[in-house]
Amino acid sequence: MAKWLMALPPVIFAGLAGMFYMGMQRDNPNEIPSAFLERQAPVLPETALPDIPLLTAEDLRSGEVTVVNFWATWCPPCRAEHPILLEMAARGIRVAGVNLRDDDAKAVQYLTEEGNPFFAVATDPRGRTSVEWGVTAPPETFIIRGDGSVAFKFIGPLIGTDYEARFLPALEAALAEEASGS
Repeated sequence: MAKWLMALPPVIFAGLAGMFYMGMQRDNPNEIPSAFLERQAPVLPETALPDIPLLTAEDLRSGEVTVVNFWATWCPPCRAEHPILLEMAARGIRVAGVNLRDDDAKAVQYLTEEGNPFFAVATDPRGRTSVEWGVTAPPETFIIRGDGSVAFKFIGPLIGTDYEARFLPALEAALAEEASGS
């Protein structure tokens, strides 16, 4: 029995080493895959910010690509990416928001002062919807095809080289797919 127990640590070590090696062979080992890719977008909250249209499931199945951004006023990276969201909206890209664990009055004040890139916003005061979407922490952004399926998930602020190298090409691909009618 003691000989069998002595062999256990090297076997466990070899198994862990193999798992780590396989993990490093992925295209982007830092990327957390989304279980929702190619599936219909999860349920949205049914609460809105005052005087701002409510984001609905029908909005995500409008036939147009929609960018859904989970954000909060208390989130510094969300504030850093805000100008990018405004630029997207100015370019005619449908940008929607889900305000996460935030105070409605602060959110409305922020959008009034800094500009509102969102055509519609849902609120998630308890963070329940973010769990349904697999959001770990704001900001996180999803590209939703016109049929309501998730094309891409981006974790972190929409700034810098990671945004340029991964998010923008995925957005352009989704928009090209929409334009071609595929």
